[in-house]
Amino acid sequence: MDKKRALLELKQDLESRKDIPLIKTADDVVFGDGNPDAKIMFIGEAAGYHESVQHRPFVGQAGILLTKTLQETLGLKREEVYISNVVKTRPPDNRDPLPEEIEAFRPYLDKEIEIIQPRIIVTLGRFSMAKFIPGVTISTVHGQPRFVDFQGVRYIVFPMYHPAAALRGTTLLNAFKADFVKLKNFLQPASDVPVASTPQKEDNGGQLSLI
Repeated sequence: MDKKRALLELKQDLESRKDIPLIKTADDVVFGDGNPDAKIMFIGEAAGYHESVQHRPFVGQAGILLTKTLQETLGLKREEVYISNVVKTRPPDNRDPLPEEIEAFRPYLDKEIEIIQPRIIVTLGRFSMAKFIPGVTISTVHGQPRFVDFQGVRYIVFPMYHPAAALRGTTLLNAFKADFVKLKNFLQPASDVPVASTPQKEDNGGQLSLI
C-alpha cells in the first residue's frame, strides 16, 4: 500500500471513532497534510479555529508565519513537507490539550510518523517536544537537534517554539526565525551544528541530506 492510501485510511479510521475525546463527528477531525514522501515532518499541538474550519493544520496566523518562514529560509513550499498535530482536533477555546486527549490521539500520530518515515521531525511547541524529549523546557533546548530512538527507528528531532508563541512577541519571533536558520544550516552537507546522542556511523557522515 502506498503512503497516500495508508494516510487516507488512517484519516478515515479516526473520523469514524466516537470514543476519542473532542470528536463528535468526522468534521471535527483535522488530520495531517502535505507530502507523504516528505523528508521533514512538522508536528504542532492541536487545531485552532481556522484549522477547524478549513480542516487543515496550520492555516491561521501561526500557519501563515510557518509557511512564510519555511519558504524564505529553507526554500520549501508547505506542500513539500508534512505537517500534523499531536491532537487532531480543536480543544474548546483553544485551550491546552489534556493528557488523556494527547494519549487518545497518540496511536494516530505514531502511525503517521511510521507511514511518512521522515528523516527529521521538527517539533513546534512544548507538547510535541515532550513526546520525544521529555523532562526539558523548550526555552533551553529549542534549536538544538538531537537523535531520538522512537518506535525502533532513530530520528533527528529538531525542537522549536510554536509559531503561535512567536507571534506574541519580538523575542520569541526572533528565536523562531533564528532556529529556522539553524535548521537550514543543519541541512547543509558541511553542517557543523552539533547533534546530541551520537548515532551509528552513516554513509553521509551523520549529516542530513534532503536529496
